[in-house]
Amino acid sequence: MTSDVSRGKAKRHSLATTFTQPKAFSRMPQIRQLFDADWPKTWEMIEPVFRAGDTFPYPSDITMDDAFDIWVSDPAKTFLAVDGAGSVVGTYYLKANQPGQGSHVCTCGYIVSPAARGVGVASAMCQHSQREAIAEGYRAMQYNLVVATNTNALRLWQKLGFDIVGTLPGAFDHPKLGYVDAHVMYKQLA
Repeated sequence: MTSDVSRGKAKRHSLATTFTQPKAFSRMPQIRQLFDADWPKTWEMIEPVFRAGDTFPYPSDITMDDAFDIWVSDPAKTFLAVDGAGSVVGTYYLKANQPGQGSHVCTCGYIVSPAARGVGVASAMCQHSQREAIAEGYRAMQYNLVVATNTNALRLWQKLGFDIVGTLPGAFDHPKLGYVDAHVMYKQLA
């Protein structure tokens, strides 16, 4: 008979019992639609992500107004994840991936505050976005450019049922790693 220690379970169990979730995230955030008045706080959270240039294709010198157009004006809906203290801990948008004959497939973009990473905010937003997409009549969800070096996102999207349906060699110009692959991911919703 194999012991738990030899199978590695003792170590995982030990980590699980010693980890304590940050107090601010003791429960999942409220996810609600973003209003124009929310934009300044939302911009504070997403600006560093856009400036880093390692997960989104937007110019690293994007202006607040241009980011508003991309993140809020263009999408059909934009949502916020807000913690119990009212702080913005995440945001996502939902829109048709293509017009016309492709408009039954939606796409989303997600950003989680660095302080809220690893505690389920991205998972909650992705699940929320799928419910919203179904309610809006979308039949599938597609992510067009998941950077291959964004392994946490890739792992989460796959866990939530998305498949990599294509790889675009060298499609993303990473600021530190140069040209890296990007994946197209897809999930049937209805």
